[in-house]
Amino acid sequence: MSELRPAESCPCGAPTLYDACCGRYHAGGEPPDAESLMRSRFSAYARRDLAYLWRTLHPSHDDRQGAFESWRAELASASRTLRFRKLRVLATSGPDREGIAHVLFHAVVTDGRKNRSFAEHSRFAHDGTGWRYLDGVALAQRDLPQPISALDFDAFHLAARR
Repeated sequence: MSELRPAESCPCGAPTLYDACCGRYHAGGEPPDAESLMRSRFSAYARRDLAYLWRTLHPSHDDRQGAFESWRAELASASRTLRFRKLRVLATSGPDREGIAHVLFHAVVTDGRKNRSFAEHSRFAHDGTGWRYLDGVALAQRDLPQPISALDFDAFHLAARR
């Protein structure tokens, strides 16, 4: 896990210092809503806090069916050279009648000089303790309609069907 000094800005892009933003969730607090959880998960990717990413997976997520150590090793290897540079939350909704909250976001991610940026429609559910990442549909940067700032749930799903 990379180290950030507490006086540094939060990787999630909120105009708040890390300790007062995602740092409090990484230290054990529970995000109050799905957007806060999604932002804290982005920060966890940026900081390589794999234990937090595991803790915030919903119990029904496919990855939770296996062992933490094998999941951690696979994710650490796959994300070793990735840099999570910027996050933009584009839309939120819910929770709906089934208790599912939705967040649409765009993440600027690089792998050396390669652009690995993407947008994702993520779904979150409360597990009785806190909000957890249930699943998501992601689209690579090249598949996204432009401009990204105008992307909403409908435009995202239209692009996903192409």
